[in-house]
Amino acid sequence: MIAADRDPSALGFPLADKRALVSTEDEQGIERLADAEGVEGIVAPGIDWPVGIAARIAERLGLPHPIDGQTGSLVTSKRRQRERLAAAGVPQPRSLVCADLDEGRAGAAETGFPCVIKPPDRQGQQGLSVVAGPEDLTAAVESALGVSRSGSFLVEELVDGPEVTVNAFSTGGRFVPLTVTDRLLAPAPAFGVALAHVWPSIRATPAEVEVARRAAESLGVTDGPTYTQLRVGPNGPVVVELAARLGGGHDAELCEAALRVPLNALTIAAALGEPVELPSDSLSLGRVGGACVVFLVPPEGTLAAVEGLEEARALEGVLDVKLYRPPGWRFGPLRRGGDRAGAVLAVGSSRDDALDRARRAAETVRFVVSGDEA
Repeated sequence: MIAADRDPSALGFPLADKRALVSTEDEQGIERLADAEGVEGIVAPGIDWPVGIAARIAERLGLPHPIDGQTGSLVTSKRRQRERLAAAGVPQPRSLVCADLDEGRAGAAETGFPCVIKPPDRQGQQGLSVVAGPEDLTAAVESALGVSRSGSFLVEELVDGPEVTVNAFSTGGRFVPLTVTDRLLAPAPAFGVALAHVWPSIRATPAEVEVARRAAESLGVTDGPTYTQLRVGPNGPVVVELAARLGGGHDAELCEAALRVPLNALTIAAALGEPVELPSDSLSLGRVGGACVVFLVPPEGTLAAVEGLEEARALEGVLDVKLYRPPGWRFGPLRRGGDRAGAVLAVGSSRDDALDRARRAAETVRFVVSGDEA
């Protein structure tokens, strides 16, 4: 197995047979690497933009892949995704494509405040802002345009309501929902950054699963994983976005802990063109009462050491504690998912029990940073 990343400290490198210091967004570089190594399959399991790159490269090299290049390009463009969902009548927030500040003002007047400003072709909260009023528009538009690949941005309605994630896997057009989790979010200004994924969802109904199924179908995803974020508003669930990949918040590990469904292995099998067997009723397969991922949020400063790690791992119900950053890393304020420092995976007799166990473990882990005298 070959892992590619521009970061020499990428978490996947120790698990790979070979490593390549190539950006996952370098389509030509990844294709040359795949061709030279004679790989049997290619997969971008946890980040949006490379999903399209992997699909297009697989298509050009004649490799198996769960989605084709056209679908890969569609699901990685928030603008095109919105257009396709609208054409299919899938409920979603109102959204307008804008090119400059004047268009942004007009768009915000139509959606109303607060609204969301974001680039159509970035992920991980890059360039994303929640705009409370007209006085915040200029900075938000500049932030979105500053990272937009297309020179445009989206103005979207901010649907008021809790967030739910539907993790699913499709094979031959059959959409199989797996874990439906509640996303517990950090307060502003870290908009959309999860502090925890908790299963089972207390808000999940057949409506959430059906909206996720319709979204995947309308976008042409007939095979492979999907990760669909929903907001449950006053009129029911709406699609925030769908990604044709695994969830980036250890959703696959949570799925295996909760349901015994090895979502990571299924995703690799699909990328290799191997047969995938899915249960007919995954939502009833729970082997535990509850499971969750709780993310570790460090204090600001330069990381010197991490204490309490083994004690946290030894606590009842804790399956794993992961750290993302080495000593010397500078932590800033929590604004994006990449500002989190690690995660705890735990199970329990109920969702609340699992969440309590994970939070106790998270409190046991202490990040020692420069200037931290506690």
